[in-house]
Amino acid sequence: MNEKRDLSSDKIDRPEAKGAAKGAVVGGVAGGVAGGAAAGAVVGGMTGPVGAAIGAAVGAAAGALAGKHKADPAIEDAYWRDNYASRPYIKSGATYDDYEPAYRYGWDAQSRHAGRSYDEVEPELARDWGTARGKSSLEWEHAKHATRDAWHRVERALPGDADKDGR
Repeated sequence: MNEKRDLSSDKIDRPEAKGAAKGAVVGGVAGGVAGGAAAGAVVGGMTGPVGAAIGAAVGAAAGALAGKHKADPAIEDAYWRDNYASRPYIKSGATYDDYEPAYRYGWDAQSRHAGRSYDEVEPELARDWGTARGKSSLEWEHAKHATRDAWHRVERALPGDADKDGR
């Protein structure tokens, strides 16, 4: 339980986990496209059929960009519920419920701060942890490891180096 591991090189090794992570990204893009297309069509509909078609196309493109960095909360929650206990930062006797808000904070933050590195955003996350933590008993010094872990798991599912931090 006290074994130290370098989390920066952790990969999603199970085929079903890789598929789930990629599925979360694809689902985010699809959701972004659909939502953007619908919004664009509504706005474009005010100017007639041609405006609706143009609005749908522009909205789909904007929605795809916004949706491509979204994590699927159900997939992430299931992954961390199954795997949290194996992480080197977990305190003895802690439950998933202790760490769930930190994992959620990490995967949500990666989506909100697309293009920025975790190290760049971490001071903001630390500042806002008191609000985001909900019922978690963890102080930031313990929660930040789970938050970083969840951030990088979502990032690894994206093509390329999304936050340009070399990971």
